[in-house]
Amino acid sequence: MLSISEYRHILRIAGKDIEGSKKIIIALSQIKGIGYNLSQTILQSLNINSNMRIGFLTEKEVSDIEAAIKNPSLIGIPNWYLNRRKDSDTGSDRHLLTSDLDFTISNDIEREKTVYSWRGYRHMFGLRVRGQCTRTTGRKGGAVGVKKVVMRPSAGGPGAGAEAKEAGAPAPESATSEASTPKSSAPKSSETKE
Repeated sequence: MLSISEYRHILRIAGKDIEGSKKIIIALSQIKGIGYNLSQTILQSLNINSNMRIGFLTEKEVSDIEAAIKNPSLIGIPNWYLNRRKDSDTGSDRHLLTSDLDFTISNDIEREKTVYSWRGYRHMFGLRVRGQCTRTTGRKGGAVGVKKVVMRPSAGGPGAGAEAKEAGAPAPESATSEASTPKSSAPKSSETKE
């Protein structure tokens, strides 16, 4: 068993700082481009206990993990685990990590936009690319052709006329017409035609 003095609080693997208190399988999956399953496969092929804390790894184990991450086919990982198979530029199978993965994906999207492919059009207009239904979902962005109405205080509420005068708007018609025309208390007689 390793002594406490060999424990490291922070490790740097593939350009990412990882906390030493995490389990190895979880810590490796924090690196962009490596998922839980791939990290488990790498650790099994290198005969490293996946439940051990990453701070207790030796320098040799860390260098073995980095080499396996950079080129997974060296340790016998099948090609279908890789995230960049049959690369359009080189034609080879590669596995990309961190910023290389982001850069390659953005280049692919820009290439599709320049050749005006269907996927390029969908990316240009911000629509779903992978054939999803868009009738009810995917409604991001502002609504087109809808005018927002500014709500004003109701005419029947207390002090509605005073609020309208303060705001600079004309007073509601019901308030002015009722004040100017007195109501008669006599009942209306029904008129008959002769």
